[in-house]
Amino acid sequence: MVHEARNQSTVTKFILVGFSEFPQLQAPIFLLFLTIYTVTVVGNVGIIIVRKINPKLHTPMYFFLSHLSFLDICYSSVITPKLLEILVVEDRTMSFNGCMTQFFFGCACVITEMFMLAVMVYDRFVAVCNPLLYTVAMSYKLCALLVAVTYMWGGLCSLIITYSLVRLSYCGSNIMNHFVCEYSAILSLSCSDTSFSQMACFIISAFNEMCSLLIILASYVFIIATVSRMPSKGGLCKAFSTCTSHLTAISIFHGIILLLYCVPHDKSSWLLVKVDTVLFTVMIPMLNPLIYSLRNKDVKETVRRLINSKLHSLHIKFR
Repeated sequence: MVHEARNQSTVTKFILVGFSEFPQLQAPIFLLFLTIYTVTVVGNVGIIIVRKINPKLHTPMYFFLSHLSFLDICYSSVITPKLLEILVVEDRTMSFNGCMTQFFFGCACVITEMFMLAVMVYDRFVAVCNPLLYTVAMSYKLCALLVAVTYMWGGLCSLIITYSLVRLSYCGSNIMNHFVCEYSAILSLSCSDTSFSQMACFIISAFNEMCSLLIILASYVFIIATVSRMPSKGGLCKAFSTCTSHLTAISIFHGIILLLYCVPHDKSSWLLVKVDTVLFTVMIPMLNPLIYSLRNKDVKETVRRLINSKLHSLHIKFR
């Protein structure tokens, strides 16, 4: 009987509040997020194209970076279009199945990206600590395996957490004080025992965060130890320059996760939660291509050549 009650979800759709408490800001917020989304898609697609057309970038580091860009496109596309929609239309509803689908893909992208960043740091560890064996150690087969494992693990973890939400009953209010189907917002609308879901989410989140951070910290400890023994200043600068972009992206990603889920929030302070979620869901996918491209000579050179060739072809066409 208990199991049947849990599966009977009387709520068939949710109403997303979004930023409706600030009606005068709806248009500016829409334009801001539309601009960010456009920059995100163009920037990340650009990273993927640049890697394809420049043979210099056919290395493990850029192989992982292109998958990070793909994840950012997917994550942003799962969240931002619905956010833009609820900013301009009066009907802010989302079906129960649509909400759970959005949560599943969003969660899968986050967990996959978490370990993709860890894999990228491991790649830098091998490049700095074993430069002569780098191409052998980071073979295409191993790189493909690491990427496949991160995708599968992200999907599996997300499936477990999503299942823990789907099996709950939602028979009370269907007004979700958020712009996205985020875990705590969904959980707050349940009218059944949420202990299993919370336990599953806590175990998976803690395990993933600790494992990814352990890989990152261990890799950087070895990188710093190796770099400190380098006799030449040139080698020292080159080693640090290859790691700076990764360290920046990792600091932003894990910093916002800690801000969103580990810093205590007043339960009535949903605005702060929304702002933190915006930073995580909208800003990070835009920042990653900027972080990696602005600090990389090969990427900037390829983009410059691509723009110049297009301008040259247009000049010839209209002569």
